[in-house]
Amino acid sequence: MLVCDLILWLASPGGAGLFLLIAPFGASAFLVFVVPNSPLAQPWSVLAGNTLAALAALAVLEVTTDPLIAAPAAVAMAILSMAATRAFHPPAGAVALATVIAAQSAGFPGLSFALSPVLTGSAALVAAGILWNRATGRVYPFRQPPAPSPHGTADPAPDRRLGLAPAELAHLLDRLRMSPNIGVEDLARVLTAAETEAAAHHLGHLTAAGIMSRDLVTASPGDRLPDLAETFRAHRFKTLPVSDHGRYAGLVDQSALLGLTDPSTTAADLARPVATLPPSATAAELMDLLADGHQQAVPILDGPHLAGLVTRSDLIALLSARLRDGWTA
Repeated sequence: MLVCDLILWLASPGGAGLFLLIAPFGASAFLVFVVPNSPLAQPWSVLAGNTLAALAALAVLEVTTDPLIAAPAAVAMAILSMAATRAFHPPAGAVALATVIAAQSAGFPGLSFALSPVLTGSAALVAAGILWNRATGRVYPFRQPPAPSPHGTADPAPDRRLGLAPAELAHLLDRLRMSPNIGVEDLARVLTAAETEAAAHHLGHLTAAGIMSRDLVTASPGDRLPDLAETFRAHRFKTLPVSDHGRYAGLVDQSALLGLTDPSTTAADLARPVATLPPSATAAELMDLLADGHQQAVPILDGPHLAGLVTRSDLIALLSARLRDGWTA
């Protein structure tokens, strides 16, 4: 808010009597900084919503300056303007009301009020919100296109291929009159998570301990490139866990060996950290990790020790068996 105030002050030199910060900015700041994932807090909603509300109020004031009539009419016009432009922003209703109230003062700047402080102040809040949210690890603006495929192709991620298309989701939101409250990508994320949980329910109460391979072929940190290549060739593995006297030390992907010729390269050089789970982890947690394409296997750790390994092949075989059982039943 301080940055916003300074920007407005610089934009209005010697501006004693000019309206700098207006009360609705407090509500806009709450949305932008506290709930940046809300569709109501996105830049278009903030900028267009606030500015259109101010312009709507100014248009009403051209017809009547009686605040008893102008105030509700301005709010109604602001809502209609936001609906027409899909720029819903609740504080904009207060912007319309604040514009009518400010117009009763002698120093009211008129049409330029929509430019400064409304548009300029809104832009300052959005810019500060982008910097703050990115600095704190959050994504803003939030409603962005889905992340690209991990394989660099145009295909959606595997967990998105069986769901509804974006156009179908958008139609569903419009039919339920929920499009101002949730974005298409947000809904897709919720549905994907729900479908994963539903699939996990069909697996009963299976845990990683019941699925994992226990008799593991592992590499030692000092194993060299020729030995690693021979192990992959002999066992036809895609991944090889590294164990240092029973303590987990990373995972080597078969692809990491491609193009390497230095025989002094060791497993410790090639091992990379991946997400791990305890033996009590649920099937849903395993599915989440193995479905996103970032890792081929999940090491199962009992404290620092390697207790087992669950691969995509293990999970596919399990799902296949459960599906066959379901069809037989």
